[in-house]
Amino acid sequence: MEKLRRFQAIVVADLRERTRALRFWAILAIVAALTWWCFPAAESQQVAVGVGAARARYSSAWAGLTLGLMYSTMLAWLGFYLVRGTLVRDFDSRVWQLLVATPMTRAGYLLAKWASHMVVFFVVLAVGLAVGVVAQWVRAEDRALDLVQMVKPVLVLTLPALALTAFFAIAFDMVPMLRRTGGNVLYFFVWLFLFAAMVTTLDPEASAWARQTALSDPSGITLVQRDMMQRLPTLAPGVDVDQMTIGMNQLDRPVTLFNWMHWSVGWGDLGGRALWVLVAMLATVALAPIVDWAAARTSSAKPAARPGRRLRWLEALLRPLESFNAGRLLASELRLMLRQRRLWWWGALLVCWGLQLGAPVLVQTGAVIVAWMISLDLFARSLLRERETGTAALVMTAPRASARLLTARTAAAVLVAVLSALPALVRWSLQSPPVALSLLVTALGVALAGLALAAVCRSPRPYELAMVFLAYLGVQGAGPLAFQLTTPTATAVTALVTLALAAVLMLSWPGVNKTGGALVAAA
Repeated sequence: MEKLRRFQAIVVADLRERTRALRFWAILAIVAALTWWCFPAAESQQVAVGVGAARARYSSAWAGLTLGLMYSTMLAWLGFYLVRGTLVRDFDSRVWQLLVATPMTRAGYLLAKWASHMVVFFVVLAVGLAVGVVAQWVRAEDRALDLVQMVKPVLVLTLPALALTAFFAIAFDMVPMLRRTGGNVLYFFVWLFLFAAMVTTLDPEASAWARQTALSDPSGITLVQRDMMQRLPTLAPGVDVDQMTIGMNQLDRPVTLFNWMHWSVGWGDLGGRALWVLVAMLATVALAPIVDWAAARTSSAKPAARPGRRLRWLEALLRPLESFNAGRLLASELRLMLRQRRLWWWGALLVCWGLQLGAPVLVQTGAVIVAWMISLDLFARSLLRERETGTAALVMTAPRASARLLTARTAAAVLVAVLSALPALVRWSLQSPPVALSLLVTALGVALAGLALAAVCRSPRPYELAMVFLAYLGVQGAGPLAFQLTTPTATAVTALVTLALAAVLMLSWPGVNKTGGALVAAA
C-alpha cells in the first residue's frame, strides 16, 4: 500500500502541475476543435476515414472507429510534445534528489511517470469522445447512442500507440542531447518511421501477414482493415475495400454512405493490443539503471558558461558593426549564437552550402531546408534566453533594453536564416529572380515565425513542431518551404504572413519576461 501511495502521489502531482497551466486547457480546446473537424458533413464531400469514396454513417461504432484511427496515428505524434519534459523538470528542480531519498525504486518512479503521461492521454481521449457524441447528434445520420461501441475502438486502437508515445517521451527526457530541440526534431522522424510502417498496412499485399496474426501494427490499422475486407462486400457492394484512407480527403464526387453498427474484436486481438502496452511498460522499466546517470546531467550541473570557439574570421566580419551602438549589440548576439555551435553544425552547414550551389533543384531545396533545421533552436529559443536562464531581472535594467534586444535578436535570427540559404539565393538571383525573391521571403518567415511563436507561447515547442512538419512537406515538394515551386501569389501571401508575424512579435515580446505578475521588461 505504501508503494501504491507513492506511485499515486507522483501521478497526481504531475497532473496538477499540468492542469494549472493555461496551455494545457488551450491544447484541450484545440484537440476538441480538430476532433470536430474529423466529422465533416456528407454534403462537403470530405471524409476523415473512408474506403474509396465511401464512409459509414456516423453511428456510435463509426464515430468511435474514426476517433480511434485518427488518434492512434496523429495523437501518437502530437502527444509526445504534450507530455514530455516532466523528468527534466524533476532533474533540473532537484526534486529527484528528494524522491531518491525515499524508499521509492527507480523503476517505480519511471512507471509512475509513464502512467502520468497515460492519464493525460486519457483526458484527451475523454474530450475527443465527448466531441464524438456531439458530432453524432448534430450530424443526425444515426442518433442511436451506444457508448460501448464508441469507446471500444478508441481504447483498443489508441492505447497501444499512446503507450509507446509515453515511453518515447520518457526515453528522450533521459538522454541529455535529446531533451531540447534535437529531440523534438528527431521524434518526428521516429514517428514518421512508425507511421510509414502503418501506411504500408493500407496495401493489402503488404498487410496480409498482419491480418493473419493477433499482433497487428501499433496503430491497429490492420485489425480494422481485416474487418472491413470481410464485411464491406455485404454492407457496401461495389466499394473498393483496398482503398482505405485515414486523414482528411476531399472527394471529387458525392460520398457514398453505408451502415456500420459494430466492430468485432476477438480475444486474440485484444491480447495482441495488450502486448504493445506491455512492451512499452517493460521498455520504460528497462531505463531504470540509467536514471541516476540522466539526473546527474542537468542544465544546473553544467558550467555557468562555455567559452565557445574563437572564430577569428567572425570577429573580422563583425568589426564594422562595432562602430555604432545598435551594431555592437547585434554583433554580440551573433557571437553568442555562432560561437556556441558544435563542429557538426559547421560541417553540416558547409555541406548544405555545397549542395545549394551545384545539386539538382530538389536536392538543393532539401539542402536549404536542412540548413534551416539545424538552426531551429536559434530561431525558437533566442527570444526566451532570459526566461530560461532567469536573468531577465538583470538584463532588462539597461535603458531601453526591451526594444534594443528585440531588434538585435530579430536581426540576428534573420541573418542566420538568410545566410543559411545564401548560395541558393545567389544561384537563383542569376537564374530566376522571382524564385530568389520567394526564397528570401521564406527565409524571413522562418526566422520571424520562430521568434513570434516563442513570444506568444513562451515555449519553443509549437514552432519546432510546426517546422518539422513543414520540412517533411517541403522535401516532398509541397508546403511553404518548397520555395522553388511557389507562384507570385503564394509569394505575396507569404510576405503578408511574414508582416503579420512581425506585428505579433512586437505585440507579444514585452510579456515574454513577465515573472510573478510583474513585467520585468517594462524598460
